[in-house]
Amino acid sequence: MSNSSPEIVSQPNQELKYGERNIAEGQLITFPNPRVGRRYNIEISLPEFTCKCPFSGYPDFATIHINYVPDERVVELKALKLYINSYRDRYISHEESANQILDDFVAACDPLDVTVKADFSPRGNVHTVVEVRHSK
Repeated sequence: MSNSSPEIVSQPNQELKYGERNIAEGQLITFPNPRVGRRYNIEISLPEFTCKCPFSGYPDFATIHINYVPDERVVELKALKLYINSYRDRYISHEESANQILDDFVAACDPLDVTVKADFSPRGNVHTVVEVRHSK
């Protein structure tokens, strides 16, 4: 058995990787609704949401469900994915994350109806689901 400590390799200050750059620069992008005037429902599930607890710093994991009826604009899915990934290093509560996602979604595409449901994985024997809604 060796008495030497594991080698710690510090990396020089590196440029962000392309994925990190895309996430940092990401914003919700929309495109014209191809069927304005027709009420139809869009359901989106984002099962890899992560953020950090603002009190402990522990990671929180959730599935974000977005269910909406578009008006004139529809959210582009890759942009939504990058936007959701931007929460990864953010210290934010379950309640605030669900409400902020709703606010940003409404600001981006102004849907007729939208529900955001944040279903957080249990931690410390506590399972939290936060559901927020907006209607015109």
